[in-house]
Amino acid sequence: MTGPATAHQAPGGAEERLFSPAYAAATIGFAAVMFLTGFAALAVVPMLPVAARELDGVPLYPLVAGCFVAASLFGGVLGGDWADRAGAGRPLAAGVVLAVVTLVVSATSTTIWQLAVGRFLDGVAAGMIAVAINTAIAHAYPDRLRARALALMSTCWIIPSLAGPPLAGLVAEWWSWRAVFFGLAALTVIPSLAVVLLLRSRSWQAPPEEPEPGRPESGRPGSDPSAERASRPTLMVAAAVSVGAALGQYAVSGWDVRHLLCGVAGLALLVVFVPRLLPPGTWRAARGLPAAVLLRGLTSGAYFTLEAFVPLLLTTARRVPPVQTGLAFTGAAIAWAGSSWLQGRLQGRVSRHRLVTAGALVMGAAVVVAAVGTLPGLPALTAAGAMVLAAVGMGMAAPSLTLLSLTHSPPDRQGYAGSAMQTSQNLGQMAVMGLAAALFNLLLGFGSADLPAYAAAFGLLLVPSVLAAALAVRARSV
Repeated sequence: MTGPATAHQAPGGAEERLFSPAYAAATIGFAAVMFLTGFAALAVVPMLPVAARELDGVPLYPLVAGCFVAASLFGGVLGGDWADRAGAGRPLAAGVVLAVVTLVVSATSTTIWQLAVGRFLDGVAAGMIAVAINTAIAHAYPDRLRARALALMSTCWIIPSLAGPPLAGLVAEWWSWRAVFFGLAALTVIPSLAVVLLLRSRSWQAPPEEPEPGRPESGRPGSDPSAERASRPTLMVAAAVSVGAALGQYAVSGWDVRHLLCGVAGLALLVVFVPRLLPPGTWRAARGLPAAVLLRGLTSGAYFTLEAFVPLLLTTARRVPPVQTGLAFTGAAIAWAGSSWLQGRLQGRVSRHRLVTAGALVMGAAVVVAAVGTLPGLPALTAAGAMVLAAVGMGMAAPSLTLLSLTHSPPDRQGYAGSAMQTSQNLGQMAVMGLAAALFNLLLGFGSADLPAYAAAFGLLLVPSVLAAALAVRARSV
């Protein structure tokens, strides 16, 4: 049998590495995609408020900022289903091409709604790319190299995190925010074409197993292929969830009857359809893949909510200069990459679920630091350290959870596992951030001072962090 499985044998018994001849093309291609994805994401986001103001769409800014996450839910399911049916190459190629198109759509926006459409399509592309990359790594590398490959993917965000926001700011100041989008589209075209050609030259799909006598073709005793197909989330369900999330984002842009009705409709769609995108037993942390999926939502929700509230605290309540706040983002990106690299080196020495526990506890400590940073008598930058500390925890937990999800999934279901993880991550971000924002606004509405309201919001983040640490054992591999 030929294919990626045979490539796992290094010529002459040499030690296998990510840049060994058998893996160099895949490693370079995947790293290029992640580098460009990170650069575009980190450079574009700071420009969105400027674009919304110029397009007279500031009230709809929550929709523009949130529809990316909502669309990535659909993109993740689309990419996962496609990867399971045809291999990871096609959804990855489609994702990188769509990413270029969306930059042009956003750059030519004449209304806030066109910008929202561009961000929505960009979310679809990002969801497809994220799931396809994880599935391709599972098929292209042996188990002992997967942790290092995932760590490299995280490392590819370091330079974008350092250079993306300041370069985008300079371009916007010298020309316009549109130049940022056009420039990123131009920079992405050639590398994207190179990745598409690479993917056409090799099928990133695990070789099919030959059925044994008396064994179903799916490769698992007692499995029913038709039942498996029925258990896969349909694209209509994913679309309903994405619409529900987008309606929720729109609902927070106003407080009239129309916005209230949109909020109710969005919540109804999420309640009905979200369970169909996640493995059975996710909400009760059933052992194996369901627990890993739930943990991704808890950890992502805690981390990204902290990352949103700390800069807001530093800018509004503690009056920290924007340059110093930007350095906190830079430190967090470096800390995440370094921690991810460390967990890759600990492969085989420490159980993956223990790394998740450690990462969640570190994030819990970061939440405490952020809450302490609201005390008036302490230096204003105390809370900034929480972002770096939380990134250390997330760098340990996120790749470990991805590896656990792959371990708990057979080859023909790894795309589904990837889409479920992506869905949980996005839902965790929206749910935890929504709860924290509701508590924050409730306290401010009752006349509370800014700093106690921030402290309460940070305190709420202890709940998902502690839950993730306690439940990590349920995701352990056998």
